[in-house]
Amino acid sequence: MYLYDHPSPDDAEITERRLLQSIVEVAREVFDAAASSVFLVDPDTGELVFEAVSGEGEEHLLGTRFPAGTGIAGWVAASGQPMIADDVAETPQFAKDAAESTGYVPGSIMAAPLVRYERCIGVLEVLDRASGGSRGELAEVNLLGLLATQAAYGLELLLRLRSASAAASPGDDVHVLLQRISARVPRGAGTTHPTALKLLAVAEELL
Repeated sequence: MYLYDHPSPDDAEITERRLLQSIVEVAREVFDAAASSVFLVDPDTGELVFEAVSGEGEEHLLGTRFPAGTGIAGWVAASGQPMIADDVAETPQFAKDAAESTGYVPGSIMAAPLVRYERCIGVLEVLDRASGGSRGELAEVNLLGLLATQAAYGLELLLRLRSASAAASPGDDVHVLLQRISARVPRGAGTTHPTALKLLAVAEELL
């Protein structure tokens, strides 16, 4: 596929998943964490949807949904602010029942919003990051925020490509158009209207 070709919806979805998966894998590696994940906010329901997971839960969590406002991710999505919870048991926003339903209950969570046009479209989380690193807490929040920003920018580009692909008419592709015409032309030249044949002849000259 060339750079300026319209991607198919399937191509855009595959690229989106690869982008998000690369973000969570980098986040997990950078913070030496047990797991990292990206939730996207369903624009219709407000639910939080697991769209990428690295580490604990990656085998079964994709597509899992939680009600809007659930847990730390829900708080971050609603407020648009990052959060570090070094002890989730002491954090009011933590939803233990939701964590238990995933099969992994972390001891600490760090989360940052994915912001598009001043609206939170998702949340990047890091679970049980390694402690005792050389970075301070503020530096870690800033670094996670940078990763979340990169994810949001990438999603913005993909959403634009998807919109452009959806807006493009199938007839915009000359090969598709010719296939449609060919399928409608009856077999046998004697059954084709002379005007139609003239139009096809003109098209052949133009092409």
